[in-house]
Amino acid sequence: MQQAQDFYDESTALFALIEPLSDDEFESPTLFKGWTINTILRHLHIWNIAADLSCVDEAAFTEFLQNMAAGVRGGRLPDFEMTYLGGLSGQQLRADWIGQAKIMASHFAAVEPKQRLKWVGPEMSALSSITARLMETWAHGQAIYDVLGVERQDSDRIGNIVRLGVNTWGWTWKNRRMDPPGSMPRLKLKAPSGALWEYGETSESGLIEGSATEFCQVVTQCRNIADTDLRVSGDIAKQWMVVAQCFAGPPQDPPGAGARFLQYNFDHGKSIKDE
Repeated sequence: MQQAQDFYDESTALFALIEPLSDDEFESPTLFKGWTINTILRHLHIWNIAADLSCVDEAAFTEFLQNMAAGVRGGRLPDFEMTYLGGLSGQQLRADWIGQAKIMASHFAAVEPKQRLKWVGPEMSALSSITARLMETWAHGQAIYDVLGVERQDSDRIGNIVRLGVNTWGWTWKNRRMDPPGSMPRLKLKAPSGALWEYGETSESGLIEGSATEFCQVVTQCRNIADTDLRVSGDIAKQWMVVAQCFAGPPQDPPGAGARFLQYNFDHGKSIKDE
């Protein structure tokens, strides 16, 4: 599966970004729920471990779920994740996380894409599982790029996230106990390579045009639609961009307008937003 390599490439890009940081800088809070870089990396690391177990050792994955359920009961998920990883942090966390990501990528590259795997919710295919890990690495990584004041240079591997956004059109509404208000709006998105990616048919549902990166930021709820240059026409298209959610779990609302942005640049010592 190419997605296994795409996942690892996205992980190594984030790995390189945080290479210069001191252990103290890993405790920098981000604009995602105030999570620190350590918190985000632990979250990525532990769910990579879980996804890998679901692929290679179903019994161990079931045991992990039991430990997670007991650990989260009455507490917070980040607290369980820190305890499970023994307080791992800083550059050692960075090293362990990328090492596990490499192992997991090799496992997923070798399995049948349609193989069914256990997960926290319903089972999913191996292809869906590794694509979800790519998406989560990219989405949570955005908060780290933001806090470091670095504009990410994406590659066309984000096409996996665009497709996930498209494929979760119906689920976004179902997850909110709503019927889709119509057919999916048409998409005309510019890929990082300059290619044009088009999805959907011309319809009264509307049209969304612009950067594929910004579309991914909206469907992963890294940005409010108001903070992008996406051109959105049609009531249904506008409704979708307000509630779009391509990740599992209960309905989540996107950040408020102006809440997520390139926040801080360690080199310049000031907010990019204020420059």
